Amino acid sequence: MVEAKKTVTAPSTSGWDWEIGEKKIANTVFCSTQFEWIEEFQVSPDGEKIAMVAKVGGFEFSVCENGDIWDPPFEKIWQLRYAPDGRLAALVAQDDEWTVAIDGETWPDMYGFLMDTHYSRDGKVIAVAAQQDMKYGIVMNGKPWKTFFENANQFALSPSGEHSAAVVQVQSFAQADILVYQAGCYTVAVNGTPWDRNFINAWTPVFDEQGTRTAAQVRTSLYDYTIAIDGKTWARSFAGVWNPLFSPADKSVVAPVRERGKWGMARNGEVIWQPVFEQCWHQQFSNDGAILWAIVAPKYGQFTLARDGVAWKTMFPVVTDLVLSPQGTRAAALGKDANSQWTVMVDDTPWSGRYPMAWAPVFSPDGEHVAVKVERQGAYTFVLDGKEMGEGLENAWAPVFSPDGTKIMLRYIRDNAYYRRVVEIENF
Repeated sequence: MVEAKKTVTAPSTSGWDWEIGEKKIANTVFCSTQFEWIEEFQVSPDGEKIAMVAKVGGFEFSVCENGDIWDPPFEKIWQLRYAPDGRLAALVAQDDEWTVAIDGETWPDMYGFLMDTHYSRDGKVIAVAAQQDMKYGIVMNGKPWKTFFENANQFALSPSGEHSAAVVQVQSFAQADILVYQAGCYTVAVNGTPWDRNFINAWTPVFDEQGTRTAAQVRTSLYDYTIAIDGKTWARSFAGVWNPLFSPADKSVVAPVRERGKWGMARNGEVIWQPVFEQCWHQQFSNDGAILWAIVAPKYGQFTLARDGVAWKTMFPVVTDLVLSPQGTRAAALGKDANSQWTVMVDDTPWSGRYPMAWAPVFSPDGEHVAVKVERQGAYTFVLDGKEMGEGLENAWAPVFSPDGTKIMLRYIRDNAYYRRVVEIENF
């Protein structure tokens, strides 16, 4: 009997400071005046730290976190980000070679170039795409794939971080060598091992929750598109497909598909949403797999959300950032109107506020509340369930709900200082 792998969850927020009130973390004027120049601020998930890449002199760069500087400095630093577990990671260069620095400590090996950082759900695994000797692959927690390829892209990491994948080129071909190209030169490599079958093209490999299966979009001829799972294609092809998605309930795979000029949804190659939409993509399952959502366009240039194939009535010229409540029964998304103003729609109802910019909605753990960061009158602020916080801020980050859903943490810069503030929902 094979023991089932456990689902990897994001780090718990229960150990964070949820005491009501505002806490000043750092003076950002000090950060901006101490150095020749600084880059974009990054803040930790718990709100206790703020960091940025800083030019510390000459051709040297470092990271400043809450006023402390990484030592020694580097020649270049980019993609500075906090992992879900709160560690601060960046791609760094020294002597024209690249590696990863985590809280100032570097991986032991260097590479010709690094890019495209990925984190496991719990943040314990950090993976990057790497180029070494003009071949490409993935490095996970400092350990590279045993095999690198002539070309690799569309990198992916399983939720647990145990497995990684990429679209790779396994057959060389000269310019304009269309016969070799059409015979299939690309496939998906999982942990550095290519699938047994090649394709004309492949895109967007994705893992199931346990990381044991991999699916991707593939093109089997110049005109036929389908989904391949562990190298085996659906029995049916379509005029077009989008990103596949594994169901958490039964490991089946769904993907938007195009037939007769319209888009619908297929499961394991069988159409489950009839192709009646001008567009259909960005599908998401509820955690139990019982409900399937997607962004759809019932009319040309008019987008909305659909639940199990039934579209909402509220439509916008642009809809993005589909987010589900933890239970999967509610959905929210951003809509951009004809005046290029953004708003949030929840349960087929748009909020009244319109903004030059808005960011992805955030649901409370109980699914009862929705909060979002927005830009308003040249400043930033927060909106909770359609109610705006009156204060304008110099910068802000996504709001975070407490585990019990009764509080919300706001992270922002005001008057040249970075703060974290915890507010009771009822007093927002």
